[in-house]
Formats: sequence, structure tokens, C-alpha cells
Amino acid sequence: MPRRQVRLTICLPSNRVARRPRYGLRVDDLHRLTISEADRPERPASILFLRGPLTDVDRRALADALVDPLLETATWDVPTGDAFEVALHPGVTDDRAVAVLHAAELLGLPVHDVASGRRLAVPADPADLDANPVIERWTRGPIEPVFAPTSAGSGIPEVVAIRELDVEQLAALNRARGLHLDPAELDAVQRHFTELGREPTDAELETLAQTWSEHCAHKTFRAHIAVDGTPVAPLLRQLRDCTDRIDAPFVRSAFVGNAGIISYRPGVSYALKAETHNHPSAIEPFGGANTGVGGVIRDVLGTGHRPIAATDILCFGPPDHPRELVPEGAIHPRRIRDGVVDGVADYGNKIGLPTVAGAVLYDPAYTTNPLVFCGCIGVGDDRPLPDRAEPGDRVVVLGGRTGRDGLRGATFSSATMDAVTGEVAGASVQIGDPITEKLLIDVICGAEHLYRAITDCGAGGLSSAVGEMAEHLGAEVDLAVVPLKYPGLEPWEIWLSEAQERMVLAVPPHDVTALQARCDLHGVELTDIGVFTGDRRLRVRHGATMVVDLDVGFLHDGRPARSMQATAITPDRDVAAAAGRAVQDVGAALLALLAHRNIASKADVIHRFDHEIRGATLGRPIVGPGAGPGDGVVLVEPGDDEGLAIGIGVNPWYGLHDPEAMAWAAVDEAVRNVVAVGGDPSRVALLDNFSWGDPRRPETLGALVATVQGCCDAAAAYAAPFVSGKDSLNNEYLGSDGQRHAVPPTLVITAVAPVRAEHVIGSDALAAGDALVLVGRTVSEFAGSHLDKILGGPAAVGPAPQPDRSAPQRYRTVHQLMVDGLVRAAHDVSE
Repeated sequence: MPRRQVRLTICLPSNRVARRPRYGLRVDDLHRLTISEADRPERPASILFLRGPLTDVDRRALADALVDPLLETATWDVPTGDAFEVALHPGVTDDRAVAVLHAAELLGLPVHDVASGRRLAVPADPADLDANPVIERWTRGPIEPVFAPTSAGSGIPEVVAIRELDVEQLAALNRARGLHLDPAELDAVQRHFTELGREPTDAELETLAQTWSEHCAHKTFRAHIAVDGTPVAPLLRQLRDCTDRIDAPFVRSAFVGNAGIISYRPGVSYALKAETHNHPSAIEPFGGANTGVGGVIRDVLGTGHRPIAATDILCFGPPDHPRELVPEGAIHPRRIRDGVVDGVADYGNKIGLPTVAGAVLYDPAYTTNPLVFCGCIGVGDDRPLPDRAEPGDRVVVLGGRTGRDGLRGATFSSATMDAVTGEVAGASVQIGDPITEKLLIDVICGAEHLYRAITDCGAGGLSSAVGEMAEHLGAEVDLAVVPLKYPGLEPWEIWLSEAQERMVLAVPPHDVTALQARCDLHGVELTDIGVFTGDRRLRVRHGATMVVDLDVGFLHDGRPARSMQATAITPDRDVAAAAGRAVQDVGAALLALLAHRNIASKADVIHRFDHEIRGATLGRPIVGPGAGPGDGVVLVEPGDDEGLAIGIGVNPWYGLHDPEAMAWAAVDEAVRNVVAVGGDPSRVALLDNFSWGDPRRPETLGALVATVQGCCDAAAAYAAPFVSGKDSLNNEYLGSDGQRHAVPPTLVITAVAPVRAEHVIGSDALAAGDALVLVGRTVSEFAGSHLDKILGGPAAVGPAPQPDRSAPQRYRTVHQLMVDGLVRAAHDVSE
């Protein structure tokens, strides 16, 4: 194999120094370190810019630390040849630079600042340049390094005058600040501060916008909805009521806190959560998917459970989509796919969690709106959740430092994207650091006796984390003590930043020292930023300057509920309409189906993820001697005799014809997946994830209402409660053509069920002479089918697959046959 050559290039012409006097550089202060593959010059190269008075001895020590002598060689040369160099925008998290800076510190080398970049061969077509303008800048030839800012922020909030604004002026302010508040919400904010007799600060407005965002407040799922004039119960209440009616004895906590909690045996509980990271993945695929994985892992960690596995469902546009048809401002779906897959693999593999289950779907409607569903499962003791802070508890932040990454991410995720989204939402991109998160897990797992409540800094950062924990208490915090990645952040930026790998804990004062010692042991930063007060006010200072002073009652209960109108969905359910369908060449149709992207093996993606790390994946996603997909997967912790079967159900194309039937089909598929590997269908728990278009369109909302109805009916039929869920709405792209392009209504159902290790089976353990048995009914229901995709649907489509109410009992019978040893292998029938 070719040996990689590391080129350590020290290059700083004096004219470059003269253009950067603000850094106070000397000629020997900046060192350029370029890593490339000498025998493959077309491959990308890595660049590190180091600032500090390094001697020759220092450089050799640094090269020894960064170069593997078995695979790499090092030389100090000036890069030559025609190439592009790419570097991050100022303020974007640079994890490689942080790692090198830390290495230099450990080596005792005088490196003060580091920035990273890449050197790329000149592409034949400039559009093929592997760079993203949302987070990166580039130039042909050597690029100017930019280090983190050195000047401090003002520490003073901006006062925003809103009390005298009329409706149009309020709307303009809403747009200018990217608040994405409804008109009624703007009016409520204006009236609140008018009653207080003062204007809000920028941080107060941002806090309200974050807390009231669709992403955080689930405004549509909590809205008052009328379908063709007839009121229906709020969607979230329907799902919760359904779970309450099922009253499954294994449910410990549903729709409360960061994740659902279940327990199938004494002393052991599981935390289940699935999130979406759609908008961030559309504008920065690697970072969006990367932090989607990290965020859902922290959701599970925030329930006091140790994460043990991850799942992912990824929806992309066709990778061969004509470039000229990609809307202006959007990334080509092939690059989105590659970046998302890389991001999922990077986080799971580095943090040491197996990515065990999921799906990869392709459809032109996902071209500008990829969907990235990230799930996590954790295990812990079956005990009360750590979710109740008490007055006097300290507000403690653990983990990574705060930067400008992720600003306004919650409100951004609640908006429709357009051709300039990347330009205005670049600060919404979050950059992950899985190694820091792994250390965070090591600190928190085993420290349950040292804190009373815990949550992660997700959308909204400290604003959402502290604000939610203080909902019934109040809190006072000081932003001046929050550790920053670099100076220059204003108070509202510190408060709203979605910088990753951070957790907030409520710690009794007498336990802070012990928690600090534990953090010191694992190399995790701890900062005490304030106290939970008990006076029901959220006060945020920057030193002596008050930044936020809000009543938590108004913050959490002052948002006026939405009133929304929906149009009832009337699907075609006439079986006779499709009864005359004929396939002329069955062999050709079969081969075309097997070759379809949505049906063909996803082994090339699955093998990017380590699905066997930790040694607990007893039922695997790839089965047999080749690249055959399994149904569900099974996790059994080493030394244990019982574990979890995990299955996924998703088919958005049914939803284009019959959203209610789609919900039934998704629940049914997820349950079948767990049954097919030995899971017990009488003890299934479900997660729901909705990714939809703009719900303010009556027909789009009508489809959502029908889907929730289908979810509830199916859950009741299978006696399978929902324990957690997530909605991601406004997944649309407003193109430069003025048209809205929405994703198909996409519902993902995750099912888990207990399974005994000795009852685990797969779809590959066949033997000659085995009887092949089809269990279930076959009906002419082709709407939304892949047969229609390859042959073209007839004028009369007919129905999508309809619910089979006899299925739950049938699955119980099949499971008993498996327990009795009468089934060698099983496989569900789906696409």
C-alpha cells in the first residue's frame, strides 16, 4: 500500500505577516503543517496552522507525536502545485485544532493557537470542490489562516424596543431576528413587557423564541385543531391518552423528560429515544448528522442511563439526481448522503456505541430536505428518574466549552428552508466532539448519587437546559463564568449557543466537591454557574449586569395555544380498483425490485458503522454469507440471558395515498421486525417520529391528524404503548422558483421487545428440506408500492395496505412457535 507522507511546511512570507497585525505575529510565530499522501497527489491533504515560537527541536517533537512511522513519513516543505486550500470560518468549532493544541500542551510545546484546513486537488468542474460555504472558505493556492478572536464581548445585553411597535413592525422584527414566532405569540410578548413597564433584552427575546419554538414547544402537536370544523383532541394528548389506556406494566415513564423508560425485569430499566436533525443536515451534512447522534445519546444520558446502542433512519434524494435540477442554495443529494453517513459513522464509532438498526430511503422529494432520524437505547437501574431539582442546588455545567456554533438552532429548525438558508443559518451548524462526550458518559454513569436532576444542552443550549430545569423553581446563573471556546461572545450568544457535549446538573452544594474530583479524574471540565432559587424567576447575569429576568410561569405557560384548521383526508380504499393489475414479465419485475435503491442491500452503508462494538449485538443487521439485510436486531449484554429486540417501521409512500394506513403499516412492520428475531409481541414499546411539511396548510395538517389517529389505533390493537416521540415539521424548501417542495409525510416507528438469548433467531439459519410457510394474508393493495415505482401505477391506484386486525394474535402465535423450537428462521414481508 502507498506510504502516506506528512509534509510539515513552515511558510510565512513577510507580506502575509503585514496583513495580519492584529495577531501580533512574528516570522517565526506561524508554522504550517500539511499532511498529504505523496503517492496519491489527487487525494486531499490536511493542514494545521500553528502559532507560537517553535524551535527545530519543538517541530521534531510535534512531528513525532503526529506521525505514525509505520504508515507515514514527514518532511518540512512548502506546498507546491495547483490546489485549493479550505479552512473553517471563524467561530466554527475546529476539533482537530483543539486536539493538536491539547497534544502540544501535554508535550510542553509553546503552541498558542492552532487552526486546521484542507488542501484539495483542483477539480475538473469547480462545482465538485469538496467544501461547504456554510462552514468553510477557500482559495486557490495558500489560504490565510484565521485564529479564534482575542477581544472580549461587551457583556452588556441589547435592549430591544417592542412596546410601541405595530403589527407590521413586530412582524419585521420577527423576521430580522429569526424568532419565527406566531403573530399571537408576538402580541403576547409585547403585552407582557408593556405590563412590566420595560423593554426586553435581546437575550429575553431569544429565550422566549427558543422556549416557544416548534422544536421545543411542539406547538402543532399541542394546538387546538378542527378537522373540517370538528374539533379533535390535541395530537400529543391523543398519543399520551393511548399509552395511558394501554396501561402496560413495563412502562416506567412516557412522554416525560428526555426519553421514555421501560423495564421488563426487576432491577433493570431501558431508556429509549429517537430524535431528528433534518435542517442542520441539509446545510452541513456531516456536522448535522454527527451532532444528531451525539444529541440523542445525551438525551438517554440525561435520564441516568448508560447508552448502549444507536439507531439511524436516513432519507436522501437520488444520488444520481441531475446537478442542474438541484435548487439554488441546496447541496447535491450525493454529497448530503456521503456527509450524513460519514457523520453518523464518525460519532458512533469514536464514542464506542454500536449503530445497530435503521433504514436508508431514497426519493426525489428528499433532494433538498434530507431526513436524519437518530435513536439511542440506554440501560440503567430501575429507580426513580433524576428529574427534580431542589432550592439551593447548584447549577453545574459539565463537558465541552461554549462557542458560536448552534445559535438559534431551535428556531431555525422550526422554519422553512430556502435558497439563502445556508447564508443566514451558518451559525446554526453544530460541530460534534465524540471523544469529549465519551468522557462525559464516564463521569455521569456511576455518579447518580451526586446529583438530583440532569439534562443535556440541546436545542437552545443553556437557555433550554436551565430554563426547563428551573420551570417549577426558578434559577439564577452567571454567564461570565461559563467557559468559552474563544472570547468575543455576547451574553445572548453564551446563553443560546448549542455547542455540543454539555450537560447541566442540579447538584446539592455538599456534593459539588466530589463531582469535581470525578471530573478531574476523567478530564472533564466542571463549572458551577449558579443556583436553583425556588422563587420562580429565571435570572441570568453577566457579572453584575442583568441579562434575563423572566417569570418562569410566563416563560413556560404564557404562550398562546395555536388554533389550526385541517382538511379531512379521504383516501381511495377500493380494492377492486387495483384487482386487474397484471405484470407481464415477472422475472424482470423481480430483478428491477431487487435493484431498486430502497430494496437493495444497504451493506455498503451498514458496514460504515461498527454494529458489533461492545460485544452485545447478538442479532445483527447483516445476515448470511453475503450482504443480506436482517429484520430486527437483538442486543444482549455480555453475561446476560435476556435482552432487547429492536425493529423499525417506515414507508412514507403509503402516506401519500393513505396516512392512517401508513401509520398502521409502520407500527405493524416494526412489530414484525422484532417478532422475526424472537422478540415477545405481547410486550412491545414504541417510539414515534414524525417528519412533515408545513402543518399550517390544512391538507398537510389533515394528513398529520390521520396519521396520529392511525398510530393510536394500531398501538391499541397491538397493546404496544408509545413511550417517547418527536415531531419535526416544516421540512420544506422554498426554491428560487417560488415553489415549496415538501418531504413526503414520513413516520418512523421504533419497536423494542424483550427476548431470551436462547430464543433469538434470524432469517439465514435455513436447512435443505425445511418447510417454507407464509403466515398472513395477501390482498391487492398496491398504492405506494415499489411495484408502482418500477412499472408505473395504473390510472386507478386502489388502496395502500390496510390494517389487518387479526395480526396481533397471529404474531403471538408465531412467537410461541419460536419459543417451542418449531421455527428455524423467519423473515417479514415488506417492500
